[in-house]
Amino acid sequence: MADLMERLTAAAHVGMTASIWAELKPDVVAVIDPIGQRTFGEINANANRIVRLLRSQGLQTGDAVALLCSNRAEFVEVMLATQRGGFRFTPVNWHLNADEVEYIINDCEAKALFADTRYPAGLSAKAPEVRVRISIGTDAEGFIPYASSIAAFAGDDIDDPVLGGAMLYTSGTTGRPKGVHRKASVVLVPGPGAPDDVQMCVGPAYHAAPLAFDVRSAMSQGNPLVFMDRWDSEGVLANIERHRVTRMHMVPIMFQRLLAVPAEVKAKYDVSTLRYIIHGAAPCPPEVKKAMIEWVGPIIHEYYAGSEGGAGFVTTTEEWLTKPGTVGKLPAPDSIKLYSEEGEEITEKNRSGTIYFKVSPVAPFEYFKDPKKTASAHRDGYFTLGDVGYVDDDDYLFLTGRTAECIISGGVNIYPQEIDNEIIKHPAVEDSCAIGVPNEEWGEEVKVVVTLHSGHQPSEDLGKEILAFARERLAGFKTPRTIDFAQELPRSPAGKIQRGKVRAPYWAGRARQI
Repeated sequence: MADLMERLTAAAHVGMTASIWAELKPDVVAVIDPIGQRTFGEINANANRIVRLLRSQGLQTGDAVALLCSNRAEFVEVMLATQRGGFRFTPVNWHLNADEVEYIINDCEAKALFADTRYPAGLSAKAPEVRVRISIGTDAEGFIPYASSIAAFAGDDIDDPVLGGAMLYTSGTTGRPKGVHRKASVVLVPGPGAPDDVQMCVGPAYHAAPLAFDVRSAMSQGNPLVFMDRWDSEGVLANIERHRVTRMHMVPIMFQRLLAVPAEVKAKYDVSTLRYIIHGAAPCPPEVKKAMIEWVGPIIHEYYAGSEGGAGFVTTTEEWLTKPGTVGKLPAPDSIKLYSEEGEEITEKNRSGTIYFKVSPVAPFEYFKDPKKTASAHRDGYFTLGDVGYVDDDDYLFLTGRTAECIISGGVNIYPQEIDNEIIKHPAVEDSCAIGVPNEEWGEEVKVVVTLHSGHQPSEDLGKEILAFARERLAGFKTPRTIDFAQELPRSPAGKIQRGKVRAPYWAGRARQI
């Protein structure tokens, strides 16, 4: 075991962990997806082929590779190739519309684009800096086909691996999403998973949490990965039984959907192999979490962090039952700092303030090409995600709100300003304020509050027209579900809309404001 750990540690520093597992168990299935399956040997060989393909097209260490792909083996192979080829990996949200996809591909300065042909937005993107376009699935005009193109290259391990990095796009309060950029570094040296561990990924792999907790975890620890490419409650239960799944990452809405499955359907499937479920990305209603614990047992863990990083908050079932609502105990006394609205550090227990995480000395981040945004998030060696919370007498952290204005719906962050930028284009709309309002299933849903130009009167028909207008211009998950009309919207003396004041009445009387 010690020898294996030494080999894994050395391999991790050049992005070659998967090659160790390919050597040890080449014929063991590594990835099961809706299309088929790949062994560790096949996955590793294809990763090497991709590196050689990209280098043949002139890509060098540090160049960006964009991937827009469903949950399938090719996602894993491209990710592994970037890790060992020294490339910067950016997975793209396939829920986005064409303009949004195009923006990310260009903003990340991609030199190569891998696009799943299920999603037209990736195929139509205008990206002049992209040197090579590879289609995953069917053939596409202007793209070279994935399978036949990589088959032209050798699959043996490359002899000059360089550790690559990743840059994921995260939400904020204004403007377009920004890439969270770090220099390539090994944050966690992997160890072997339990011999019978099987990981299942039921969320989109492009998202930071499934990417880390499911995809990277399985490939680093040498465990099979079961992919689902869309949510199907009974299908999840069936796959747990069929593949004897032991580990999963989920978000609270997935808990709710599983709990809603009729008892007679649940009884058809054996889920007793599960021994570790981790969740995060959105607040989980206490009654939902308690019901999940009653069903599957004390195997549920909760994390608190963001794409920018965090302080290692993970809460066990036992801790959460003792401290309902906590997101975890301080890993160290200096893990976080709290600041008041006036900018003073808060040292008292049970007093809320804006939460700042200690910056990682190993993997500090910056917002790509946005030094102003980077600077605004940092303070004295700490950074903030915009959340507000307090530390209790026993050093457990509780969230009470957030200063950041992004809306979290079903674990997905949504920019309100992007919504306003489209709504305001409607000829009847004078001013717009998108906010998140309570939704029992999703945590929050998008609502837009608007004022109208003179000559227009609020009406149900006009509301439907404005929502339809938004639907044509925004990705589905960003489209407001409801609309309210107002006489005016509050703005600061500097002209910035005071979104918190618009939002407050919809959350009145609730203990948690996120």
